[in-house]
Amino acid sequence: MNTPSVPLLKALTESGVGSRRRIADAIKNGRVEVNGKPVENFRHPVNPETDRVSVNGKQVNLKPRHTVYLIINKPVGILTTTSDERGRRTVLDILPEKYRHLRLYPVGRLDKDSTGLLLLTNDGELTYRLTHPKFEHEKEYLIHIDGRLKPDEKTKLEKGVELEDGMTYPVVVKEVKSSPPFNYSITIHEGRKRQVRRMLANLGYSVLELRRIRMGNLHLGNLREGAIRELTPEEVRSLMTAKSPKSASQNIR
Repeated sequence: MNTPSVPLLKALTESGVGSRRRIADAIKNGRVEVNGKPVENFRHPVNPETDRVSVNGKQVNLKPRHTVYLIINKPVGILTTTSDERGRRTVLDILPEKYRHLRLYPVGRLDKDSTGLLLLTNDGELTYRLTHPKFEHEKEYLIHIDGRLKPDEKTKLEKGVELEDGMTYPVVVKEVKSSPPFNYSITIHEGRKRQVRRMLANLGYSVLELRRIRMGNLHLGNLREGAIRELTPEEVRSLMTAKSPKSASQNIR
């Protein structure tokens, strides 16, 4: 029986070659070829068994493959990327050998100086759901700042602060006493670069330590720093079917 054709964007997303957003950008900009010809239509039909598809001149294997979902407690000093031109250690460098050739890529950002929950997968659809702003998935962080927030500063954070790339959406800020040295938790719905650190810097505070402990319904739990485990089927289903938080929807500007 012949393998049915699927839309180009869907086929590339499921191949694990990159996030849905990056693939869509490559298609729009003529950097994707099907059987040697540029294609700019997301829904162009391709047969994973017989069609040759390349992205940026590199052929992509579209045949069905095993999807992998890993959670890592990222240590300090590790880059959230798949490669670095300066030779610095990336998240792929700390993976066990059996995972290194599965075209895994990190979901979202976690800067070099931060620790905590990082998801790696070759499932483009899940990556899209967790990173696209319209889904409003929560990300919760424990932070250690050099001081204590005044009531008006806490209120300002919760309502949104003006950064160089625009006003932030409302967040949830809570004082923490049970997880030293962390003294606050902050929950956001955006994914701007170094957003939490920049929000606190806007108020004159330095973030001494930052650890992500939750993405959507996925919790870091007691996974030790540097440790890695595969997600359970229940955790994957929970991430794929999670609804946007009601509070977030009400707060979106």
